[in-house]
Amino acid sequence: MGKQGMNREAGLRVRLVQMEVLPGRPAENTATILHGIREAIAERVDLIAFPEMAIPGYLIADEWERDAFVRECEACANEIRDASRGIITVFGSVGVDHSRRNEDGRVRKYNALFVAEEATFKGPERGPYPFVIKSLLPNYREFDDSRHFFDLRKLALEEQRTVADLVTPVRTSHFRLGGVLCEDGWDMDYNVSPLSLLGAHNPDLCINISASPYTLNKNNKRNRVFSNQASQIGAPLLYVNNTGIQNNGKTVFTFDGASCVYDAHGHVVAHQTPFEAGALTLDIPDPKATFGNPVPLKEDTIADVYKALRYGTQKFMDLCHIQRVVVGISGGIDSAVVAAMYADILPPEDLLLVNMPSRYNSNTTISLAQKLADNLGCFCLNVPIEDSVQLTKSQISGTVATRNDGSTLPLNLTPFMLENVQARDRSSRILAALASAFDGVFTCNANKSEATVGYTTLYGDLGGYLANIADLWKSEVFALAEHCNTSVFSREMIPRGIIELPPSAELNANQNVDEGKGDPLHYPYHDRLFSSWVESWHRTTPEEILEWYLDHELEEKIGCSENLSTLFPTTDDFVKDLERWWNLYQGMGLAKRIQAPPVLAIKRRAFGFDHRESQLGPRYTRRYKALKQSALRNEE
Repeated sequence: MGKQGMNREAGLRVRLVQMEVLPGRPAENTATILHGIREAIAERVDLIAFPEMAIPGYLIADEWERDAFVRECEACANEIRDASRGIITVFGSVGVDHSRRNEDGRVRKYNALFVAEEATFKGPERGPYPFVIKSLLPNYREFDDSRHFFDLRKLALEEQRTVADLVTPVRTSHFRLGGVLCEDGWDMDYNVSPLSLLGAHNPDLCINISASPYTLNKNNKRNRVFSNQASQIGAPLLYVNNTGIQNNGKTVFTFDGASCVYDAHGHVVAHQTPFEAGALTLDIPDPKATFGNPVPLKEDTIADVYKALRYGTQKFMDLCHIQRVVVGISGGIDSAVVAAMYADILPPEDLLLVNMPSRYNSNTTISLAQKLADNLGCFCLNVPIEDSVQLTKSQISGTVATRNDGSTLPLNLTPFMLENVQARDRSSRILAALASAFDGVFTCNANKSEATVGYTTLYGDLGGYLANIADLWKSEVFALAEHCNTSVFSREMIPRGIIELPPSAELNANQNVDEGKGDPLHYPYHDRLFSSWVESWHRTTPEEILEWYLDHELEEKIGCSENLSTLFPTTDDFVKDLERWWNLYQGMGLAKRIQAPPVLAIKRRAFGFDHRESQLGPRYTRRYKALKQSALRNEE
């Protein structure tokens, strides 16, 4: 590494700015970057780096189709370039070639890494542009990069050059920098490894600028992958990621930052606190030296889950300018956890809890709901719904619809229909009206287990401005309740009775919690079953589930500790349960999810734009049908 121009014997002073990127706000983000540059120059920093798409934001959907927006991003990048005098600035934004077109006919756009020095952009040594082009555009989970951007592999084909010829370091006055963008570092399943190609040129330093959403245990894997890459290249690797939240409409993603520096031997030199915007500054001595520690490997805990959910919830409220919240509390675990989290975010005068009992709600749950409100110290209201439910029943049941040919149609509400009337009366009528009166919004308290099979009521408990626990299975909601008591509040804020109560919607007499009755779902078995459908990377179907059941491997395969023979005495019982929930998952549950509020994602395959679905109706493979037929015949 050249020392000319360095301002200290320690080597290169670098600063990674883990900034909160505001999606769709180029001017505001640029102001943050320019402020960071001025501070870094004053503190004699040699290199300052900002995240991927630091100017425009990353998850901004089809905003890229607006030419005015693209022009503003270009202008902002030039402002940063002009401010980079006496310092090397690395940042992410859109690179534009107005002489070419994308495959959608619009102006050519690249997801690009810019290196600015002495008011000049510097590109790769053999690259066609004054910026680094992202080679690998992810098109899985929430990612849809190739919708708007042209990647380096396509460019190489277009220019009749090899990818290796285009992936070269950027030469600055002090060092040769190998630059990649986010997915370029996750190259395991691609036919190109940008960092390996850069490593062949022996760069002095490598950097990965990212816009990488938080996912449970993802940082653990990243540490393993990036540590290995740094040691293979034999150069320090800088990783800078943003904080804040971004969304694609149906799914809200948190960005934890977790920026990190690895030395040339893959050891961690320094890392930034997750979910906190800030700057990480350090001196890099001889790039080949070992000056860090072994990579820490730590599985995320329920504390990390809570931190991500709380962070995402608060940031989404800030985005929507929400200051007051109404939570419908039932005396059950889901609404209790949601209420506790909002109580941790809001002052007590800005939180209103509402219990809305019907004839089926027990004194047990009513009193537990009141105790929860008392513990949280916020406003509380009790609004019985029995009279309004009976009014709806009287207005509908027994009525007769007519048409001009004289034919008639009598209408009646069945007991099952009245269950939905109760749920809708609570949300669409009471909670919506109270949210208006309170000058706030009301929440959706659905969990992932319920959302998977539609065990919620459309326009009822599926309503609300945000479903902030809808990426948690029911078992995880219970764990979060325990964490709230032991670690967040350090006392029994959520009453023990709520945690120990059988989960129940209390919508009919057969769901009487005082008699030990409740929901038809069995936890944790159904959590693990549904997880295999939704979160398993290879997405199981009834075919695999039935095969594993018949081979006595199901508990092990899906990670369930329960003895299934106690839940399902016969194969017929098992098959009926399996098909009941699969039909709902691919049927009415899907229809409900499409109309559900945004989900706050913390794990892979959150509902919304991450777990993409088409309404195809329930389907079964031919092999499943054959397995079922054979198994049931053998049981006879």
